Amino acid sequence: MRTPDEQYDLAVAWNWEYDREFVDLIQAEAVARSLSTYVIDHSNLTETIERLRNESLSFRLVLDRASDEDERFLPFAQFMRRKNSTTRILNSYEFMRKAADKATMHLEFLTRGIHVPYTIIISPYNHKREVELSLSELAHLGRPFIIKPANTTGGGVGVVVGAESLKDIIETRQHHKNDKYLLQEKIIPTTLDGRRAWFRVFYAFGEVVLCWWDDQTHIYDELTPEVEERFDLHSLRQIAAAIRDVCSLDFFSTEVSRLPSGKLVVVDYVNEMCDMRLKSLHADGVPDRIVKLIARRISDIASSLKIPPGAS
Repeated sequence: MRTPDEQYDLAVAWNWEYDREFVDLIQAEAVARSLSTYVIDHSNLTETIERLRNESLSFRLVLDRASDEDERFLPFAQFMRRKNSTTRILNSYEFMRKAADKATMHLEFLTRGIHVPYTIIISPYNHKREVELSLSELAHLGRPFIIKPANTTGGGVGVVVGAESLKDIIETRQHHKNDKYLLQEKIIPTTLDGRRAWFRVFYAFGEVVLCWWDDQTHIYDELTPEVEERFDLHSLRQIAAAIRDVCSLDFFSTEVSRLPSGKLVVVDYVNEMCDMRLKSLHADGVPDRIVKLIARRISDIASSLKIPPGAS
């Protein structure tokens, strides 16, 4: 294998227009550490894949923000996984696809003892057209209940939050006929300091960051150490670590709600592609300090990979 003509410390693959500020922050953090960066988007994707294949280009670290939802990036993700064992990938396509399957995550969470809503998993419409549910199962769901596809992700796509009947289930599961569906009880959180006790928890490369997140308004606020201590919310960190053990992702978020009983329930299991829009630019964006912290952590990893083993 010949030495590549160009090797970059950090590459970022992205395809969502609202990721631009996040990518810019990552690059700025990298430049501050004298790291070389390479950005992959639609304009240079084909050229990049070709150069990787002919070994004229290589990367030490890759942040993949595209291949899970844009099939044009799949050859890139597959090549990186197959041919570049010396390149570290954040997050690998293989792990993202597993984490995106809510049905799989639900069962694995149960096995690990992670609290989740009461849920019934039903097979895809194209596999079995009849819905077999007992009256007791429907009663246990309560009313209203949630219907969500197992693999269709992003912004609540395909999710019905106010389902009331078997008719709703029959109609909804035909929207994504090859996907499993989850029927879930609707979680009603308690209130803390006048807020709905609903949290967005980020796991970012070994660091856990806690936020308030209102499931009705989608507004974020940082959760301070004082509030974490006062309401005994340390378990949120343990939940994030347990989820990481299940999904193997380096970077993800999860939604957790606290019930009036005090139990913490994971409501939306693994968001494998975190929305990193800045709150200063978008009302429902992530607090700027947290986005900048995550950008720094990515550059920290790239910097560590540049230092030869054993070097001081």
